[in-house]
Amino acid sequence: MRADPRAGAGSTGPTEAKPPREIVSFVRRDERLSPRRQNAWDRLSEDYVLDLPRGERDTVPDETAYLDLEQLFGRRAELVVEVGSGLGDNIVAAAVDHPERDHLAVEVYRPGLAQTLSRIDKAGRPRNLRLLPLDAQRSLPVLLPEGSISHLWVYFADPWPKARHHKRRLINPPFLDAVLPLLADGADFRLATDWAQYAHHMRHELDARDELELLHPDGPRPGSESSDTLPEGLAHTGWAPRFEGRVKTSFENKGRAAGRLIWDLAYVRVPRPSSDATHGAS
Repeated sequence: MRADPRAGAGSTGPTEAKPPREIVSFVRRDERLSPRRQNAWDRLSEDYVLDLPRGERDTVPDETAYLDLEQLFGRRAELVVEVGSGLGDNIVAAAVDHPERDHLAVEVYRPGLAQTLSRIDKAGRPRNLRLLPLDAQRSLPVLLPEGSISHLWVYFADPWPKARHHKRRLINPPFLDAVLPLLADGADFRLATDWAQYAHHMRHELDARDELELLHPDGPRPGSESSDTLPEGLAHTGWAPRFEGRVKTSFENKGRAAGRLIWDLAYVRVPRPSSDATHGAS
């Protein structure tokens, strides 16, 4: 038994139990930037990358942090949030195509953020977009009020194909418990993956949530032949057509080149019970 440093010399005492290691859905990778990306970071990060007080980790906000969306964007507008925005293909295109909406890209990978800044620069620097370099599950419930998200996107998240890593998948109960209260009534929640096993997993988790309804309950599978195994029990209907607002990224192209199907999912946030229905008419 290790000696307790608070005890007298030579005495022993109970060691402090370490807190359980938190399961995260991402792994930080090499964050060195190429000269071009570094240049974009140096010029634009101050204007676009949100620098918020951190908590116990550099990807977690301090519990007192908060985003005033009206102050941040200078208006009130529908909010689009993309979790795992990668290199910024989707979110930058969306900000340009929908100037009437505000956009928040959530991404912890610094080279991806830097590449997003480069895309922002080439797109004319739209002002209806900000980048959040934090863990979505831990940060969004702290920073955003309930019902503030009108459109939530999760495209081609890491499928963590090995069984022992399934607990790391983003679409799991802890993430859904964190973000579903943030969806406005009638908000859409769109996802895509090129891994049939992960598509099956997502359907299992999302279909079970009372807060969500399938947007395309009769939608057929995207195909019947794929280079990866279609899992037993995979739903035949309930799949969404390809969302026109989703840019084809390198992840999707690689999946198609490998012979995998692209699985689109779309849900709508069920309206919350009214106060009269919950508490009775006054």
